[in-house]
Amino acid sequence: MKSLAVLPAALAVVLLGGCGADPAPAAAPPPSSPASTPAPAGTPCGEIAGLQGAKNKVVARGKTDCGEATQVLTDYFAKLTPAEAASPQGPGPVVIGAWTCGSGPNDPVTSCSTEDDRQIDATRS
Repeated sequence: MKSLAVLPAALAVVLLGGCGADPAPAAAPPPSSPASTPAPAGTPCGEIAGLQGAKNKVVARGKTDCGEATQVLTDYFAKLTPAEAASPQGPGPVVIGAWTCGSGPNDPVTSCSTEDDRQIDATRS
């Protein structure tokens, strides 16, 4: 009789053991927004203020989006010191997160790049 008393408990374990055995379906990825979609190489991203308020045209040249390109260059110009800007070798290099930005002496183009081949440029207008 003892073996019959265990049977309902064993059956419950077997039936409940199947619950949750299958992994839950993966959540659908969130829809991508235009700001997070990488820009095609050479994509104009608008203008920002650079040194002494000079206008700079921002261009994404790699696997980055215009929002990130504009933010990195805005941060670069805000972080750039007057001594770095007046350097005979040109401003920079200045590190902004994963980005390194700078330009040559009297060069109207500031370039920023990362180790994973993303690149952005700002050209004085």
